[in-house]
Amino acid sequence: MKFVDEATIIVEAGKGGHGCLSFRREKYIPKGGPDGGDGGDGGSVYLEADSGLNTLVDYRFQRKHKAPNGEPGSGRNCTGIKGDDLVLPVPVGTTVVDMDTHEVLGDLTKEGQRLKVAQGGFHGLGNARFKSSINRAPRQTSKGSEGEARNLRLELKVLADVGLLGLPNAGKSTFIRSVSAARPKVADYPFTTLVPNLGVVSVQMHQSFVIADIPGLIEGAAEGAGLGIRFLKHLVRTRLLLHLVDVAPYDGSSPVAAVNAIAYELEKFSETLASRPRWLVLNKVDMVAEEDRDSHCQAIVDELGWEGPVFRISALTGEGTKPLAQAVMRWIEEQAEEEAENPDVAEQEAARRRRMDEEARAKIESDRQARRAARDEDDDDDDFDDDDYDVEVVYAPE
Repeated sequence: MKFVDEATIIVEAGKGGHGCLSFRREKYIPKGGPDGGDGGDGGSVYLEADSGLNTLVDYRFQRKHKAPNGEPGSGRNCTGIKGDDLVLPVPVGTTVVDMDTHEVLGDLTKEGQRLKVAQGGFHGLGNARFKSSINRAPRQTSKGSEGEARNLRLELKVLADVGLLGLPNAGKSTFIRSVSAARPKVADYPFTTLVPNLGVVSVQMHQSFVIADIPGLIEGAAEGAGLGIRFLKHLVRTRLLLHLVDVAPYDGSSPVAAVNAIAYELEKFSETLASRPRWLVLNKVDMVAEEDRDSHCQAIVDELGWEGPVFRISALTGEGTKPLAQAVMRWIEEQAEEEAENPDVAEQEAARRRRMDEEARAKIESDRQARRAARDEDDDDDDFDDDDYDVEVVYAPE
């Protein structure tokens, strides 16, 4: 299957059924009067969050979705059958945007949550509705109204408490494997992670949080280098960022330069996301001699001028991962408690998330337009389109 985190669809609600023009005609009952029934309402279109889905790939193959029309009314005051509502399942974490107005219609963040995206047409009235003391035989009816139609963009963002940042091969996937039951691909070459991975970290009974690993960034990602920055949008709903850095890169590169490169790409993508709480995690400390470990790590922190929390771990051996997970859990609980006690804090957090969403959406769209313009200038005739960017996910047997 393919991982798809963005899709455009057309939804159209059903039309309302027309009212009926009819008069009662029965033997021995003269002047029976009007008996035309109303039409039925058209079906509406809903999106429903489904935890069993984790990709929008189905909406790449079928982009137009229409709800049934309402049936017209009939004689003997029979009302037409209402059109069934059309319910489209989407993954939990889907944001729905009206492409014509750029309005965010809603976020589907909970299992079973529904969002009406197109209102069905209203029924027409039969002639029985127009009967009065001065109009005993009306020949007037009304037509059902048209159903609402919309062009929508579905944007999937994973729901996680903590997000991982780092260069390719910084050890992010190994860290998730170490602290959770998730089993992302791990190998000794860059870009082994091609799609976001989620892991549930259980600290102790009834204490757990969700952590997200996205494909690694490289210098120039904001200009499209590597896998680009499109997967950064999956971090806008996280509360905390863990910035993993390899303290002993095999190519002899500088860990300090690695941290600064990611920070620069993050800020270019979204200043609000870059201002999120970010902890420095010095990974692969097992690759440094034990007697040199303290001085080596401290030198990195000093050169960075880092003032936030710092953790030293080895994701491969598990060293230091448990204290880190416990610290993250305590921080998340403190934040949740503060928001529960102070509504203003919760509203500020919601406003920050909306701002990050807007910045991410604007950045991704501007990059897309720039690449299209560049391809047009080069008269590139291939079929590649950033809108159809997919990543093939191969599921290996256990």
